[in-house]
Amino acid sequence: MLILRYLFYVLIFPGALFTVLVGWLLAGLDRKVIARMQRRIGPPVLQPVYDFFKLVGKENIIPAQANRTAYKMAPFISFVSLSVIMLFIPIFGFTAVNGVADLIVILYLITIPGVALIVGGSSSGSPYGAVGISREMVTMMSYELPFVLALLAVAKKAGGDVLVFNLTDIGEWQVMNGCMAFHWSMIPAALAFLLVIPAEVGTQPFDVAEAETEICEGPLCEYSGAPLAVFKLSTHMKMCVMSALFTALFFGGIRTGYVVTDVILFLAICVLVTLVCITTVHAVTARLRIQHLFKFYWKYVSVLALISLALVWLGA
Repeated sequence: MLILRYLFYVLIFPGALFTVLVGWLLAGLDRKVIARMQRRIGPPVLQPVYDFFKLVGKENIIPAQANRTAYKMAPFISFVSLSVIMLFIPIFGFTAVNGVADLIVILYLITIPGVALIVGGSSSGSPYGAVGISREMVTMMSYELPFVLALLAVAKKAGGDVLVFNLTDIGEWQVMNGCMAFHWSMIPAALAFLLVIPAEVGTQPFDVAEAETEICEGPLCEYSGAPLAVFKLSTHMKMCVMSALFTALFFGGIRTGYVVTDVILFLAICVLVTLVCITTVHAVTARLRIQHLFKFYWKYVSVLALISLALVWLGA
């Protein structure tokens, strides 16, 4: 029974299937709302689902110069890592896997999709892929610093004299002391995290690695068929993972006592987070150049997270 329970966690909820379905929902709402903001009808909310199955049905063409093993494995490694991350994120009290260093594990796992994209692009043998992976590496170096600082601020706030990396303990602290987002010292960290989400997901204006109008989708330029579908699916899953992580870190104190109601509230906040930090930013800004991206995150976003960390360290 224990094996069946963990198989359910990994494959259904809150693992692969749940992450995929919520990712598709968030991606569909994102495209629909952006279209409405631009006075267009836009695609149906289920368009990401249609796109996925259309790509799966297409022929998978592998370049002659590609490293076939790395080329085929990269998208599926990205998919697996994102499915596993959701096992560590509490959904208002429910956690599939509970450890003492959840945030550290998530920090490592969340880098795997970016690394998989770099490996996949480099294994294709395309010069456009080489340009794309260099941009992806710069993007990762740009947002990792504010991301880590925001996590440290939360860990310090919840732990007091020590750093607490267990997400369940962070959630219980919020139940007793109020959500992190309602503490004034944590507002800069929350804003920094919101600005990290679109870069981590890879949506415009932070999609410099896959800029379609500049370098033919960069690392993905040689991908087709099912591997391309899985890479696109990973982007949608990242929307779910990052919005869920933000919800757990800054709104983890919300509890109703009923699993179904908690899941509905959790999804509602995830949708709101996506519409605020991805959809709105995409609709009102132009694509950032790679040289501006590094400056934006290290000079401005990192300062926001550092302000919260300093305030918390001083006891605020």
